[in-house]
Amino acid sequence: MRNKFSLYLALIRWDRPAGWLLLLWPTLSALYLASHGFPGWHLLLVFTLGTFLMRSAGCCLNDVADRDFDRHVKRTAQRPVTSGKLSAKEALAVGAVLALCAFGLVLTTNITAIAWSFAALAIAIFYPYAKRFVAMPQAVLGVAFSFGIPMAFAAVQSRVPLVAWLLLLGNLFWVIAYDTEYAMVDRDDDLKIGMKTSAITLGRLDVAAVAASYAVYLGVWCYVLLTHLLRAQAATIFVAIGLASAQAVWHIWLIRRRQRDDCFKAFRLNHWLGLTVFSGIALSYAVL
Repeated sequence: MRNKFSLYLALIRWDRPAGWLLLLWPTLSALYLASHGFPGWHLLLVFTLGTFLMRSAGCCLNDVADRDFDRHVKRTAQRPVTSGKLSAKEALAVGAVLALCAFGLVLTTNITAIAWSFAALAIAIFYPYAKRFVAMPQAVLGVAFSFGIPMAFAAVQSRVPLVAWLLLLGNLFWVIAYDTEYAMVDRDDDLKIGMKTSAITLGRLDVAAVAASYAVYLGVWCYVLLTHLLRAQAATIFVAIGLASAQAVWHIWLIRRRQRDDCFKAFRLNHWLGLTVFSGIALSYAVL
C-alpha cells in the first residue's frame, strides 16, 4: 500500500508543485479582482484546493491519453502509467475521484460558478487529445489553464463580465509562452513520434514567439488593471508588472540557445512570475 500511494503521488506530480502554482496565481488574482480585495477564507480555500485537485486530475487523464507516446520521450518514460506500474483504469479512477472532490467544492459557491465548471471540465478533457491534430495545442491549454479566471468572477459576482474574458485572453498568452518553453525540452522526441507542439510549429521563431507572448500577457493585464480595476494604485501595478517583465526577459535569455535544461528551468521558474503579478494585485488592495 505504501508503494501504491507513492505511485499515486507521482501520478499527480506531488513532487512538482510548479504545475499547479501556474494555475493558482492567475486564479487567485482574478478572485481578488472580482472581490475588490480579500475574497474571504471560504472562496480562498475553495479555489486554492480546487486548483490543486483539478490540476492533479488533469495529470491522471493526460498520462492515460499519452501513455503510448510518453514511453518514447526521455522525460516521461518512467511515469507510473507509461511504465506500467499503474494501469490506465487505476489512473482514471484516481482522476475521477479528484475531479468529483473539486466539483464538491464548486457546489459550495453558486449556480453560475457550477454551470461554468462544466465548460472548464470539457476543455480539460479535450486538451490531452488536441496534441494529435492541433498545430498549437498550447493555445488549448491556455484556455484550460486560464478558466479559473471566469470561474472566480462567477463565484464572486454571479456573472462573468468582459474584464474577466480580457484577463483570460492575456493569461492565455502567458500559458503559450511557458508551455512553449516546456515543449522545447521535448522537441526532438516529439518530432520522432509525430506529436504536435508550438515548439515544432514555430520552428526557429520559437524564442521570438515566446517573447511576444510574454509581452502580450503583461501588456493586456497591465491595461486591464490600470483602466478597469486598479487605476488608483498605478505605481504598485507598474512595479509588479516591471518585476514580472524582468523575469520574462531572464526566461528569454535562458532559452535563447534552446538547450533542454535551460528551457526546462525557464518553464519551472514561471510560477514566480505569476506570484509577482498576484502580489502586486493583493498589495494594491491592501494599500487601498
